[in-house]
Amino acid sequence: MAKAKADKTDARKKPAPKKAGKTAAPAAKKATAARPAGKQAAAQKAAVKKPAASPKAKKPAPAPAAKKATRKTAAGPRARQAAAGREPAREPEPRSANGPMSDLLAFPDASARPGGRSGKYVYCIIHSNDPCRFGPIGIGSEPAEVHTVNYKDIAAVVSDTPLEVYDPTRENVLAHERVNEVVMRDFTVIPMSFSTVFKTSEDIVELLRSAYDAFRDVLVKMQDKLEFGLKVLWEPDTIIREIEKDDENLRLLRQEISHQKGSTYFARMQYGRLVDSLLQERSEKLVSEIIDALSGVCVASRTNKPIGDKMILNGAFLVARDREPDFDAKVKEIDARYENLIFKYTGPWPPYNFVNIRLKLERASEAE
Repeated sequence: MAKAKADKTDARKKPAPKKAGKTAAPAAKKATAARPAGKQAAAQKAAVKKPAASPKAKKPAPAPAAKKATRKTAAGPRARQAAAGREPAREPEPRSANGPMSDLLAFPDASARPGGRSGKYVYCIIHSNDPCRFGPIGIGSEPAEVHTVNYKDIAAVVSDTPLEVYDPTRENVLAHERVNEVVMRDFTVIPMSFSTVFKTSEDIVELLRSAYDAFRDVLVKMQDKLEFGLKVLWEPDTIIREIEKDDENLRLLRQEISHQKGSTYFARMQYGRLVDSLLQERSEKLVSEIIDALSGVCVASRTNKPIGDKMILNGAFLVARDREPDFDAKVKEIDARYENLIFKYTGPWPPYNFVNIRLKLERASEAE
């Protein structure tokens, strides 16, 4: 008989990217399929990460309906357009439990599975008292019928699938994300890692039973909340010219280098160190201003590590569903305020960056 333990951990607060418009997401890691969690097979532990408080700002690293806001261009994932708005849905980032943007459910590597056998691919967990069907939109060469496996008042959204580990190809990741986007129109979702596969419906029921309290706690906290991604970039050369106008020491040092006869090595080294320091100072100031400006229209934020030399903010923001128009308007307002910054705005996404439930599966015999 499978055992399961569930414990919770607070979600880290972090400014980071939903489908954050203009920024690239972290490279996808191949997510591992779940080891069957059936009776006689597995015991599970779950830890829940709760929403972090401001300051806000990734999500990434991989993105939902992308809102791209390159200065003064915008579009909502569902086709909204305006300055600094969301651009049409873009390819979602492959997510893995071990990646920079944790996909919320981590499972051990799957061992080789017998060929030709059917399993259950799990997309997300929702609150539902009744069985639901979402149509043939699931993963696979022929889109599988998506439905729920219910336990009490929660349910796993699943489709039939071969017992195999899916490669995080563009087609597969889009199929996984498509299901979550359809479901989240009407439900609060806890997204599962890409390529989470169980052997049977009974194994899924055991998962829901063993981690019931953790799932219910997260569903309550995430009720009617969406994630949006915001990435902010700049052109370093343009910013350096701005800084030179404001900083006399940097300006004089540059003039000294241009007029100096002989070796300018040490002067150039000094100039480079001063430029790096001033760029860092300017970047931190701008990020702080942006996060503070958005704090009034979001519940929480996280910042992920910027990607490349041009990105200064890779943030994810948790927003109440009824405050989405306010958040959109504030992003556009901020975009209009900063002439030399490029805003990439995406969403809405499931709350990938604000919930973290980790399940550890182990043989029942090993757990005893």
